[in-house]
Amino acid sequence: MRADARKNYEHLVAVAGVVVAEQGAEASLRDVARRAEVGLGTLYRHFPTREALLEALLRSSFDEMTAQAAELESAEPGEALLTWVRDCVRFTTTYRGVTEVMVSAIEEPDSALHASCVALRSSGARLLARAQEAGVARAGMDGTDLFALIAALAWLGDQPVLASRADRLFDEIAHPALLR
Repeated sequence: MRADARKNYEHLVAVAGVVVAEQGAEASLRDVARRAEVGLGTLYRHFPTREALLEALLRSSFDEMTAQAAELESAEPGEALLTWVRDCVRFTTTYRGVTEVMVSAIEEPDSALHASCVALRSSGARLLARAQEAGVARAGMDGTDLFALIAALAWLGDQPVLASRADRLFDEIAHPALLR
């Protein structure tokens, strides 16, 4: 990619981060282009779909969450799992509505977000399995269950009426659901 195209790409992703944080996953692509001070055609050349823009926006965070899971594999298994799940829920609520996009993408192999979501789910599944092997996590759960729990807890944080209760409800729901 040419240097000017790379600069436009990175600028669009940065501006999209602000717009999506304000408006949610269904943010106006026209607003992204306008705030980035580029034409709509420039936005669509880099990101032909909303999902492609979301994938670019979320990819680095997904990669960070995957890397964090790998780092936590050397920590106490139960605490590592809870830490990762809490951080994953917090990240997911950064952009309102991204939970629904992630849940859809994980089941759609053609989705731009599919590979990142699958990698994220696999990272959590490894932490869960490690905690189960250590005897500190409930048996019977798998990576898909964990992903669903994260999505449910993130949904709470997306609801303006419930957002202030999300941390307390995390402790009430996640801890007993995951650990013995």
